[in-house]
Amino acid sequence: MNATSQAPSNPYLSDPDVQLMLRVREDDEEAFAELVENYQDRVVGIFSTILGSQEAAEDLAQETFMRVYRARRGYEPKAKFSTWLFRIANNLASNARRSSKRRKEVQFSSGESGPVKTGLPEKNLAEKSALMPARQLDKAELVTIIHQAMETLNDRQRMALLLNKFEEMSYSDIGDTLELSPSAVKSLLSRARENLRDFLENYVQM
Repeated sequence: MNATSQAPSNPYLSDPDVQLMLRVREDDEEAFAELVENYQDRVVGIFSTILGSQEAAEDLAQETFMRVYRARRGYEPKAKFSTWLFRIANNLASNARRSSKRRKEVQFSSGESGPVKTGLPEKNLAEKSALMPARQLDKAELVTIIHQAMETLNDRQRMALLLNKFEEMSYSDIGDTLELSPSAVKSLLSRARENLRDFLENYVQM
């Protein structure tokens, strides 16, 4: 019967969020609201850890979803929705950090107001990365140290680590997000963990 002439199915169509985005492409605002609800806290959390500012994180998250909505008519499911979304978020985060460096703004400051509050459980970053200090630190001290440790990473290392640990993305999906090969992502994560370990060793010497 003509089975061989049938075009191969798109594997990404099984992603429920891709299905929502296809509805957004047809101007379904309820589908867009559902996508925002699914991802808003996650995007804000990653931005706040990268930028060290909850307010800046919320602004960039809003801009991320605005870009998603503006791009809806040309959307094609060529990756998982989360991969496409975090690629947009990564580009915005990189631009924001470059701008802040040009203005010489201090990020992740532990000034008079104390450590910056973020939407991610920073303590989990140490635990998940096998980087928990040997001595017990109080929560505020640990948050400050983890922020400082994250600042030792470059933009790609930081985003790759966050996507791997908090979004539980595969090397392949992180590669699609950052436009790297899976092997390059593996090397990137290895260097990121080594950099964090080297930094945190300064805080566990008795």
